[in-house]
Amino acid sequence: MQEKKTVIESFRGFNKNVVITGLVSFFMDLSSEMVYPLVPLFLANVLGADKAVIGLIEGIAESTASILKVFSGWLSDRIGSRKWLMAAGYGLAVLSRPIMAMSVSWREVLASRFVDRLGKGVRTAPRDAILAESTETAYLARAFSLHRSMDTLGAVVGPLTAFFILGLFQNNYRLVFWMSIIPGIIAVLLIIFFITEKGKERTLAAQRPRLTLRHFNWRFRIFIVIAAIFAFGNSSDAFLILKAQQTGIQPTLIPIVYLTFNLLYALSAIPAGMAADRFGKRRIILLGFILFSLVYYGFAVTEDSRGIWGLFVLYGIFMGLTEGIQKAYLATIIPPDFKATAFGVYNTVVGLATLPASIIGGWLWDAFSSSATFYFGSAMAAVAAVLFVAFISTAKGQKA
Repeated sequence: MQEKKTVIESFRGFNKNVVITGLVSFFMDLSSEMVYPLVPLFLANVLGADKAVIGLIEGIAESTASILKVFSGWLSDRIGSRKWLMAAGYGLAVLSRPIMAMSVSWREVLASRFVDRLGKGVRTAPRDAILAESTETAYLARAFSLHRSMDTLGAVVGPLTAFFILGLFQNNYRLVFWMSIIPGIIAVLLIIFFITEKGKERTLAAQRPRLTLRHFNWRFRIFIVIAAIFAFGNSSDAFLILKAQQTGIQPTLIPIVYLTFNLLYALSAIPAGMAADRFGKRRIILLGFILFSLVYYGFAVTEDSRGIWGLFVLYGIFMGLTEGIQKAYLATIIPPDFKATAFGVYNTVVGLATLPASIIGGWLWDAFSSSATFYFGSAMAAVAAVLFVAFISTAKGQKA
């Protein structure tokens, strides 16, 4: 009877840690996505910031998170702890909300985003390592995709909550920011009381791990380069929101547009993860690169609000095809004693590429047009897809 239960749990690809981690991300993303879709509108419409400043804020915020991810991952491997670093990171995100709510200039918004992303930098690699260590290798894609799906369900509820608050209280952005603190606190409490770490024997080489790439093989290094090239064109989603407004979608409907994107993301993530486990993670990742290139090209040429709704749907499917599956693939090509370090390196390199991506995106928008921002992103995704095809060809015969 016990054996049958184990088989079922393995098929599903999750256990207590995976489910609780998903719930943590659900509540924190609910909190974050009450705020995030409104930040570019708050900056532009209330504080009067231009597009280049918005791009700078998002680029600095995301890069801050990215720089810390590698050190947080290394520290997690070094001290053998995941849970408390994860709790500290989520706690910092909660502390950023009052700063946003009391902002009177773009500088305070930058400070809030900085603290929020500081928390993300601390928590991400230890969290990913907990997921990888709690899941059998054969079911990594569906486990990571389950987590991404639950995370994204929070991103569905968050904009919907913001939409109702804005409607009831006459576009009161600051009230939304204050209310977002509540689900963030729930997320932190879930970590403290329900996440458990697996004790394991560590090899001598892993007792005091050094922050170096010598632990990782060529597949890891090449994949990191390709992911960074793709990320270089993947500017902040704030530009997608501004494009939606530019085509005539009313500010009160922006959270619903973003909700639609996240709903498709949540619905597509688990089927995409199951497909990746069955047909190969690399194929699904390549499909995601190609879809992104086409979607960004669509954002570049579309001036009709109805077309924007359709593009947000496709963008949600793209996210389902890539976000969790890239990490699942990564987990198959890294040494077991350096999981958090590897996830940290990956997240840092990819995240650092978002600083120039967002700054370039904002500059192209101001200097030329919104279309230039999306043409650039489409081109970089096409380059990444071509390089990934070459990578797959070179790695042919090795199991994804």
